[in-house]
Amino acid sequence: MYFIDVQGTLISDEDKTPIRGSIEFIDMLNEKQIPYMVITNNTKNQSKDFYAYLKKLGFNFEFSSYLDPLMIMELHVEKSGVAAYGSKEFLEGLVKMGYQLDYENPKTVLLSIKEDFVNDEFAQMIDFILKGAKLVGMHETSIYAKNSKRYPGVGAILKMLEFATSCTYSVVGKPSIAFYEESLHRLGKQVPDIKFGDITIISDDVKGDLGGAKEMGMQTVFVLSGKYKSAEEIVPFLKEELQPDFVYADMQEILETL
Repeated sequence: MYFIDVQGTLISDEDKTPIRGSIEFIDMLNEKQIPYMVITNNTKNQSKDFYAYLKKLGFNFEFSSYLDPLMIMELHVEKSGVAAYGSKEFLEGLVKMGYQLDYENPKTVLLSIKEDFVNDEFAQMIDFILKGAKLVGMHETSIYAKNSKRYPGVGAILKMLEFATSCTYSVVGKPSIAFYEESLHRLGKQVPDIKFGDITIISDDVKGDLGGAKEMGMQTVFVLSGKYKSAEEIVPFLKEELQPDFVYADMQEILETL
């Protein structure tokens, strides 16, 4: 049984098209009736819109097999008094969901990703946190890849703010325990009594997604079709207990080993 990442694993970070073997891998799981969840840290698009985009690309799976942070954030983030940072689409989506943005005296600093953060935004976040606002990340991705460049991910920025303010933070999406537990719960509707030890997770974020998953007992598969150009860029620098169980070029190479 599988948890399967999207960006950099099923679709390209460059042009958002299917990566080699990704559609075929989902088709294989369907044909063999192997349970799975497609889990993504998507926050730019509304959940059903992003799901519809994946379906349009040719990925054949039900919405019940899909989970992103926006689908569970109401359980973790109060709707009033939110100083949110991220893409224009993310902020607009929050307003549609009923969140009240507040950049005067917020209760929560909510962080998503964008490629053009500026120091004044970080200064504002630090000021709010030091005044008592909670720090929440939509996910804890290590690297954000776009336009052939690699930027600090939400996880890296959260760590910076933690160091700057001595605050603690929580995470809505991957690799939070709450997100993985919700993914397992949804998969458990197909397979009763399922445990994390029954899951193999596939992702291009070996430091974010896979590290947290391995701590929870999942088998981890690192694909080199997204954030990293080679395993040597990152794997040797991970703690031994957090290194991935398997490394493949992409979903097609995984298919060829099954």
